Amino acid sequence: MSEGCRAGCGACCIAPSISSAIPGMPEGKPAGVRCVQLNEFNLCQLFGDPSRPAVCERFTFDVSVCGEHREQALATLTWLEQETC
Repeated sequence: MSEGCRAGCGACCIAPSISSAIPGMPEGKPAGVRCVQLNEFNLCQLFGDPSRPAVCERFTFDVSVCGEHREQALATLTWLEQETC
């Protein structure tokens, strides 16, 4: 499947923990916490900005992780986070 990231999903900016510093979150973010850079439309405000953490830049859409809709993405990413702690 050659789909791209779902605009307005934001699951990857909520479910996983991020240990890298994020502008506005210098200690990173814990799992399940909404990134401060995720706007009200669930879009990353740092997309294309050099201050965006490398881990965020490297994350790409994959149907096996993101599923068919946002709720599946949140559930899978939350499960992966819990299983890899």
